[in-house]
Amino acid sequence: MALVQNRMGELNVHNGRPGAEHVLIELTVHLAAVLLTGTEGVLTPLQQLGLTPNNMQRAFIPTMPEDMLAMAQRVLTQTGGLQALTWYSCPEGHPCAVGECGRPTQLARCLECGAVVGGKNHAPVRGFSAMGLQRGDLTRTGHILGDPQRRDNPDSQDTKNMSLTPFTLVRLLTHLAMLLGASEHPQSVQQIIQPPVADPCGFLILHLLKDMDHVTKALGKGTDGTVTAIHLIIRSILESPQTNPWMAGYDSQLSTKEARNTWETTVATDIITPQLKHLDQRLREVNATIRNDSRVSSNFIMRVTFGDECPLSSLPRGSQVHCSGVWSYRERVSLLSLTHIVEQNDGKDKLPLLWRFLQKEAEFRLVRFLPDILALQKSLVKRFQRSSDLMNDSIREFIQKQSAPMRVYYEKRIQIFLNTWNLLRLSVATSEIKIPDEFWKENLDQDSDLQYLLPRRQGPGLCSTALLSHLVALHNELLHAVDRHTGEDTSYKVSLSELTDLHVIRYEVEKDLLPLVLSNCQYSLERGKETLSEYDLPKIQQQVLTRFLQGKPLITLTGIPILVTRHDRDYESILKTVKGKVSQERLPSLTLTALSRDLESYSEVCDALKAMELALGFLSMTGGDTHMPLVRYLEDTLRMSEQTEPHFLKALGRCSLKHCVALWQLLSSLKSENMLKSLKRDPFSGVSAEYQKHLEEEQKKLLQGFITVGNINTWLLEMHEFLLLNLGSPRASDTYGPHWSVKETLAAYMDRKEVQVPPDVEASFPDEILLSQIVETWKFTVTYKQEWMM
Repeated sequence: MALVQNRMGELNVHNGRPGAEHVLIELTVHLAAVLLTGTEGVLTPLQQLGLTPNNMQRAFIPTMPEDMLAMAQRVLTQTGGLQALTWYSCPEGHPCAVGECGRPTQLARCLECGAVVGGKNHAPVRGFSAMGLQRGDLTRTGHILGDPQRRDNPDSQDTKNMSLTPFTLVRLLTHLAMLLGASEHPQSVQQIIQPPVADPCGFLILHLLKDMDHVTKALGKGTDGTVTAIHLIIRSILESPQTNPWMAGYDSQLSTKEARNTWETTVATDIITPQLKHLDQRLREVNATIRNDSRVSSNFIMRVTFGDECPLSSLPRGSQVHCSGVWSYRERVSLLSLTHIVEQNDGKDKLPLLWRFLQKEAEFRLVRFLPDILALQKSLVKRFQRSSDLMNDSIREFIQKQSAPMRVYYEKRIQIFLNTWNLLRLSVATSEIKIPDEFWKENLDQDSDLQYLLPRRQGPGLCSTALLSHLVALHNELLHAVDRHTGEDTSYKVSLSELTDLHVIRYEVEKDLLPLVLSNCQYSLERGKETLSEYDLPKIQQQVLTRFLQGKPLITLTGIPILVTRHDRDYESILKTVKGKVSQERLPSLTLTALSRDLESYSEVCDALKAMELALGFLSMTGGDTHMPLVRYLEDTLRMSEQTEPHFLKALGRCSLKHCVALWQLLSSLKSENMLKSLKRDPFSGVSAEYQKHLEEEQKKLLQGFITVGNINTWLLEMHEFLLLNLGSPRASDTYGPHWSVKETLAAYMDRKEVQVPPDVEASFPDEILLSQIVETWKFTVTYKQEWMM
C-alpha cells in the first residue's frame, strides 16, 4: 500500500527528484520485493540490512576494505613450510619475518629502509624486536568507505581479489539494501556508517550513483542496458544457487570478517557470475521483448536504437539530428568494459596476465611517475641532508623561494607527487609501512607542510618513503605475474640508485593502451540487429606483454632516498655509549641557569647544540678524560675554534667532558622552548597524535600548583628527553601505552638511568595526567613556568 500511495519516506517519487534517483528507487523497490518474498539463506544478510538494520550494528558490511597486512601475515603463517613464521619489526617499524625456530641467526638489511635486522646466535640486534601478530587485524566493522567522491581514486578500487564486475554489483546490492533500511530505520543505519553522517539516505544515494557509474563502465553498456542488467541480477537472487549452497546455521549477521568474505564470494560466484556469462544474450532477449511490445514498437527512436531500418524523411531537412548516426548506439570501448569481457571468458584462468593487469590497471598506470618522484626525493635529500633544522615552510612557500629554473623543476615534480599520492594514499596507508592516521587521511596540496615531501623514517616524511616503496611494489607485482605466465624467472634487477625511465613500466591509457585494444576489436553489422563487437583477447594479452612489460627489470629498494638529519640519529645509544666511556655528572644549578640566560636566540642554541652533538659523536667512539675542559676539547682535539661562536665557547667555560650528556639534554630542551615561544612552531610535530591530547582545565590547575612548589628543571629536562628519544617512533605506542601515567612512566625511565626522581615530583605532580597528554603537559609547564617567573 505504501508503494501504491507513494508513502515510502525518503524513497518517495516526486517531480523535483532527478531521474537518476528515480532509477535507484525503482531498483530498491525491486530488491525490497525480492527480500520480502525470498526464502534462500543467501538473502539473509541483505534482508537484515534492508528490513532489520538494528541487527547489523556490529556487522562486517560486504565489500568494505580490510587490513591487507594482517591478511598477508595470516596467509604466510598458514602456508606450507611457513607454519613457524615469527614476525619482527625493524628499528623503524617495518615488518620482517623469521622462519624455522623463530629466532634470528644471521644479519640482513630491511628491504624498506636498509636498517640492520636479524641477529646472531638466536639473539636479535638492537631495535629488531618480535611483534608476532600483536599488531592485530585492523579491519573495521560497519560501512567505512567514507566520501563517495574518493571512490574514483585507484586506492579505493581494491576488489579484494574478486573480479571487478561481480564485486561492484555486490557493493551495489549492499548499498540498495542499506538504502531500503535507511528509509524505514534511519537511526539504525546511521550507526552503521563510519564516520557518522547526518543524512544516511542522501549519503547512500551518492554511493549508489557512484556504483551505477562503475557498473555502467564495467559492463560497457548504456544507462538502460545497465539498469536492465541490474534488474536481471536482482531477479536471479531468488533462484537457488546450483553449487555451493549457503550452509544452514551460517553467520547471518556477518559478525566476523570470514563470514563476510564467504558471503561475498558465494554471491559473486554462484549468483552474479553465471548471470554475467550470458548477460549479452539475456539483454538481447529483453530488448527484443521491448521492441516487440505493441506499446513501444511503433516508436521511431526505439526502432532506430535497436537496429531497425527506418526512413529519416520525417525529420526536418538541415536538422542536426537528420542523421542515422545520432540515433544508433554502439557499445563504448573502455578498460572497464574490457575487464568485464575478460571475466565473461573465464579470463582469471585462461588469460591470467591480462586479468591481473586489468584488475589494478588504475594503479599500474601510475608506476610511470616513479622516476620523477625518485628524482624529486633525491634532490630534496641532497638539499636538506646537511641542514641543522628542517624547513617548516609549506610546499608553496618552498617553491616560491626557488630561483626561476629550479621553480619550474620543483613545481612539475611536486605536482606529480601530489597527484600520485592523492590517488594512492589509501593503498599506501594499508601497505607494509605503518603511517599514522593523521598523516594520510587528507589529500595533500601546495598548502601542505613541506615535510610530507621529505623522505624520512618518521613523521610526515613517512608518506614520501611509503609512496615510493608502493610504486616499486606495483612494478614488481606485475613483473612477477609475467614470470608466472611465461614460466621464467626475471634475473634482471636494478636498484633505485640506478633507475632510469627505461626501466619502469610506462604507458599512457589514451595514447598507448586503448589504441592497442581497438586494433584487436572486430565489429559485425547485420541489418535490423545491433552492432556486435568481438575482441581478440589472447592477442591483447600478448601485445600488453611485449609492448609494456617484457624486458623490464625487477626494482630493488637499495639506494632508496632517506633524509637522515642529526635529529634522526640514535642518541639513546650514543648517550649510553658516552656514559660508558666518560663518567658523566649533572650540571650545577648555577651553570644551568647561566647557560639558559646566555644562549637567548634560537640560532645560538642551534649552533651550540650542533657543536655538542658533534662532540658526543666523537666521544662515543674515542672516549676522553672526564675532567678535560670542554672548550679545550672543542678547540684542540676537534679543531672547531673557527666554526664555533666565541660567545658559546665563553658560556661553556665552566664545563668539562663529564657534563656533555647534561649539556645535550639542556640544549635540546632550550631549542624546543625557543621553537615554541619565539617561532610559534611545534617542536613535536613528528610525535604521534596519540600523545598530543589536550589537558582538562582541572589538570591545568593541578599543574600550576606543582610548578609553584619548587625546582622542576630536572623533571622538565627528563620529560623532554623521554619525548625526544622514545615517542618519535611510528610504533611508539607498541612500547609506551598512551593510557599509562606520565608520573609512573617517567619515574621508571629515570630509575633505569639511575637518576633520582625529585621529591617535589613524588609529592605534587598530578597522578591523573596520562602519557597521551605528555606533549601538552610539557608545553603548558614550560609556558606557565616562564609566565610565573616574570
